[in-house]
Amino acid sequence: MTQAYFVTGTDTEIGKTTIAAGLLYAARMAGLSTAASKPVASGCLPTPDGLRNDDALALLGECTLALDYAEVNPLAFAPAIAPHLAAREAGVLLDVAALCGPVQHILDKGADFTLVEGAGGWRVPLAGQANLSDLVISLRLPVILVVGVRLGCINQAVLSAEAIARDGLELAGWVANVVDPQTSRLEENLATLAERLPAPCLGRVPRLDTATPAAVAAHLDLSLLVPEL
Repeated sequence: MTQAYFVTGTDTEIGKTTIAAGLLYAARMAGLSTAASKPVASGCLPTPDGLRNDDALALLGECTLALDYAEVNPLAFAPAIAPHLAAREAGVLLDVAALCGPVQHILDKGADFTLVEGAGGWRVPLAGQANLSDLVISLRLPVILVVGVRLGCINQAVLSAEAIARDGLELAGWVANVVDPQTSRLEENLATLAERLPAPCLGRVPRLDTATPAAVAAHLDLSLLVPEL
């Protein structure tokens, strides 16, 4: 059994990595081998070993396969700006070809459960007129949508789901990540999301004081992705 998914979000800073790490943790606890890819990341910090991204490190920490950092995050940029702008400033051509090989390398490892995490939302620009979504189309990966639950999230979630479907890809599931626990009419908003998104809800993650992978995993149902569990 090998399953791989692309993790995208309704926006940036809505908890894609938090949810992805939780899913990987749940898979590990279920006895599955795990691997992950964060093909491009900006906002990386300098270390003696080179630029490192906290999100990529979090994913690497939940991988059971022996992977080097550069395998998980082959394109790392220091400025905390849109990846295509950071790549342009670094003189790097950020296109689908530059990303496809490294991601395929991770997929070819054959882990039972592999997650590829995007950057920002579904239509993140690459070089020219390409988008990060074109990488997912090329790889034909089913998609997990992390919905940052706050005011305005219904519109963002539905538009993202429509774009994923229009690109001919499967929305395998979505996660409600409550980034704003003070959201007015929270339960009604969650019910509307469940009615309008054409995929199962994999879990509802409340605002956690310490969002460790284990704590997040407790709110996720991996069996909706891996029925054999």
